[in-house]
Amino acid sequence: MKVLYIGGTGTISSACVAESVRRGLDVHVLNRGHTARRRPLPGGVTTLTADVRDPDALRRALAGTTYDCVVDFLGYTAEDAATRVDLLDGRIGQYVYISSASVYHKPVRRAPFTESTTRRNPYLAYARDKIAAEDVLRRAYEERDFPATIVRPSHTYDDAHPPLPGEWTAWDRIARGDEIVVPGDGTSLWTLTHADDFAGGLVGLIGAWQAIGEDFHITSDEALTWNEIYEVVARTAGATARLLHLPAEFLPRIAPDWFWSDLIVGDLQHTALFDTTKIRRFVPSFRPVVTWAEGAGRLHARRSAHPEETRPDAGTDAVLARLAEGHRLASAAVAQSAPARR
Repeated sequence: MKVLYIGGTGTISSACVAESVRRGLDVHVLNRGHTARRRPLPGGVTTLTADVRDPDALRRALAGTTYDCVVDFLGYTAEDAATRVDLLDGRIGQYVYISSASVYHKPVRRAPFTESTTRRNPYLAYARDKIAAEDVLRRAYEERDFPATIVRPSHTYDDAHPPLPGEWTAWDRIARGDEIVVPGDGTSLWTLTHADDFAGGLVGLIGAWQAIGEDFHITSDEALTWNEIYEVVARTAGATARLLHLPAEFLPRIAPDWFWSDLIVGDLQHTALFDTTKIRRFVPSFRPVVTWAEGAGRLHARRSAHPEETRPDAGTDAVLARLAEGHRLASAAVAQSAPARR
């Protein structure tokens, strides 16, 4: 199997490249070549360099090539999807598009999500763009027989990238005993998936002709509250979690410049549980094994071994401190509005 990864060095894609190499696939990777230092490619991988946002550069890089499968981690919009269809139609056996589980209906009407759950997210532009891209690929499959398979990861992390809003900075605040804001009351259920587990499911779909025209989410089955997620970090770091709770709708007001604010409102604040029956039916070997407790231990070991890569960011720390101050001000305002006791 000759497989091309568009991307290949990110949090999820690097694990998929490594798993593909382990299984003996002929792996090629196309990206700008800027992020390989943190997650070096395994030996034997053929590299192509191009900016995927430049259709002409992409066309030149792929001139004269054919692949059994192309896995695209860097397509975000309907325009991206249409460009890939035009470029790859007739030259590949399968196109695996990495979408997002954030496309499922928000607010959540029923859990767990299945692949047939309605796609609608009025709160998050990223999710709406992914829905539009999926629609392009569905039409291309139906009208042009374009061999698309759609995959939806949820919140996926690896040993170098903690799945916390604020990432290593949030981890550092917990480890040093500082307060950290948890949106809502922290009891909504959430699913974290380690990239190694995700890779087992995705690579199992490569070359599976029955998966063409189908869509899949690939996630763990472990359900955790956000309070539990932070408390596991605290225990792993030998600290006590000092959690503050603030309505998620306040975040864009207090931190409108923070990447995570819209993501929390449009995705992370909602319960996200997944029925994985379909991926297990198509890939019987898929079996997630990395619990969050184990994953947190691996992240802790990474932080200890690579302090230069896991230092807190001063700007992010200021945002997290601003959220904590917002909680204090909101609490004071609520206290002032309470009726006087007789």
